[in-house]
Amino acid sequence: VEAAENGKQVDVLVELKARFDEENNIEWSRRLERAGCHVIYGVDKLKVHSKLCLITRKTDEGIQYITQIGTGNYNEKTSRLYTDLSYITARDEIGEEALQVFQALMLGETVDHMSVLLVAPHCLQDKLIDMIDGEISKAKAGQKGLIRLKMNSLTDKMLIDKLVEASQAGVRVEMIVRGICCLRGGVPGLTDNVHIISIVGRFLEHSRIYIFGDGDAARYYIASADWMTRNTLRRVEVATPILQDDVKRRIDHIFDVMWHDNVQARDQTAATPAAIPARKRRWRARTCCMTKPTAWQRASKNNKNRPSVSLKKRQTKKTSGREKHPPEVVGQSSISSTRIAFCTSIPRRVSDHRSVLC
Repeated sequence: VEAAENGKQVDVLVELKARFDEENNIEWSRRLERAGCHVIYGVDKLKVHSKLCLITRKTDEGIQYITQIGTGNYNEKTSRLYTDLSYITARDEIGEEALQVFQALMLGETVDHMSVLLVAPHCLQDKLIDMIDGEISKAKAGQKGLIRLKMNSLTDKMLIDKLVEASQAGVRVEMIVRGICCLRGGVPGLTDNVHIISIVGRFLEHSRIYIFGDGDAARYYIASADWMTRNTLRRVEVATPILQDDVKRRIDHIFDVMWHDNVQARDQTAATPAAIPARKRRWRARTCCMTKPTAWQRASKNNKNRPSVSLKKRQTKKTSGREKHPPEVVGQSSISSTRIAFCTSIPRRVSDHRSVLC
């Protein structure tokens, strides 16, 4: 609203079919229109479930894109109750494809081809299958195949069948599925290599993470989509690749913290879900994230410049806790010659190819 009142061009898609939040969305759409924003109301026969913000800047060097892609809604209530991830990047290849997504939505259409982003309903499920096939090929060639997934629910039969095929080929599949899961791990001859846990705790686990492979060649994504047919084929969803090494390590660390929970996690591999036996050290992931001081927090208490946190890979000593945002990702920016879509807070300084995870 403030951006539009300051003369910026603001385009906003408000999904009125948002469950339990229809009245609030209608009220916000009216306020946005009164402020001068261009508001559209979704796509015919599809629900827009993606969480996407694109800021386009005119600079002396040309057009610059600042793109925010997240797993959670722009909702102040759920932000206090859900755990989500938000990725902010100045990479041109991501910004250009995000622009294509917005342009298609403004015309009431969806994109048919993407090179970098995964966008449902046409460019998500098939690319996920291709990446699973890649891990299957590695396992058949005698290399290590690994798939790590975190999501709310798993019901898409095509993806489930492909995960079973991956397990049979020797690919290790590690999954954190909070809700509905139509795949059972540990079935002899079918899902021997599939390991599934569910974590239900103080906060609702809402982030979606896809990791294909291990080591330097691994591919990382965060997404708005669960692996459900309604998400992969009947909604507009966006998954973004994580291309920066330090952000990859941070996502690895987040997944590891959750994976080693032995207090609130339940093992879904057995016929009947059961609590994971506690080891000598009780490990509750969310308590760890909330109580362990991080390098960011320690530095801020001393009023020093916050250091660059280096998160170790899985095979090395792990860093406890969730890192707070570095200074450059906090606050709003007053920028000229700007076109804003899905207006939200943006970084003060985002250099070329610099990306951050919130």
